Amino acid sequence: MEKEITDILIIGAGPSGTVAAGYLQKQDASILVVEKQNFPRYTIGESLIPRCMENFDEAGFLDVLNEQNYQKKYGARFLRKDDESIFDFSKKFGEGWDWTWQVPRDHFDQVLAEDIQKRGVPVWFEAEVKLVEKDDIYWKVTIQHQNQIKYIQAKFIIDSSGNGRVLANQLGLQAPPKIYDHSSIFTQIKETNRPAGLAGEQISFEILNQETWFWYIPFSNGNSSLGFVGPNKWFEQFYEDTTQAFYQMFKESELYKGRFDNYEFIFEPIKMKNVSKNVRAICGDGFALTGNSAEFLDPVFSSGVAFATESGLLAAKLAFREINHEKVDWQKDYASYMQRGIDVFATYVEAWYNGKLQKVFFAKNQNEQIKAQICAVLAGYVWDRKNPFVRNHTRMLDHVSKLAN
Repeated sequence: MEKEITDILIIGAGPSGTVAAGYLQKQDASILVVEKQNFPRYTIGESLIPRCMENFDEAGFLDVLNEQNYQKKYGARFLRKDDESIFDFSKKFGEGWDWTWQVPRDHFDQVLAEDIQKRGVPVWFEAEVKLVEKDDIYWKVTIQHQNQIKYIQAKFIIDSSGNGRVLANQLGLQAPPKIYDHSSIFTQIKETNRPAGLAGEQISFEILNQETWFWYIPFSNGNSSLGFVGPNKWFEQFYEDTTQAFYQMFKESELYKGRFDNYEFIFEPIKMKNVSKNVRAICGDGFALTGNSAEFLDPVFSSGVAFATESGLLAAKLAFREINHEKVDWQKDYASYMQRGIDVFATYVEAWYNGKLQKVFFAKNQNEQIKAQICAVLAGYVWDRKNPFVRNHTRMLDHVSKLAN
């Protein structure tokens, strides 16, 4: 029986897992990363927000990421018929990074995974967790790794498995999502005729109706990501075949209709049903859930990788303290901290879909101070309580939406 012994097992080699691994490698911790899939692979979460940059820096990735020459993202464009709302991160409230990247996640995730391997972290690809058990001290994890059954003994598990949601399923932690019945479909094209300026450089969101929107994300490698998000009932009107359905959906767009008709998709559009996820608890005795394995709200403000890296980094710090016999208050230092940020973003996502935030975005008379404060939230600085749109997020959004005109 092959048995691997490690202090910390990380499940998942996406940004959350690799940021956790990057930090722990810098502490010379005993770690092992297992990943169900083989890289590269396509996934959503291609548009980052500035808060991520601090996490990549602390985990030791900024140098290797800078070498990739990814498309820099300085803000975001929101479009609705003849209306346009642009948020510039350099004009946000407070301190912090004022740019980030738009990244093809197949390449981006592979760069991170390869870098931690070069730094000496073992990563098992095509390694599926089959069973998780715990005694008083250790986790005993059964893995199917490239058609072989292996066993891992670990003191702590960081679950960064994303949509695989390993511990949520194994430990019965699933909970109803905060946003029901929303799905997404996405693909990429090799775009040979991009427009100049922001229209061909920066992420753009086109509102098709109050609950349905289209994203366009150009990458520096010439590819562009295209995707739709909306209620399940909106998707039901289209063909089951995802390629035919995607071409149909383009006809619903006023601003992008016809622009991509002559492009072939790089891969068959991938549909993700009920994208929002939730759990009853994000930590417990000897484990922590990070990123999408814990909670995922919605793609609309590109918050997924920000929460993934924030939680991955924090979980790694606390787990390292715990295995070194420090007392850690996981509820206070991890769950409550993460929940504060999630609650802020959840308010903005809810306000987006009920129309309040769209009303603010496209108001004819813009208050630049308010816009800067909202921009800081969109940049991911959702723990900065100096910002009234963080500190009193629900009340402030309700107030400005009533004043918007």
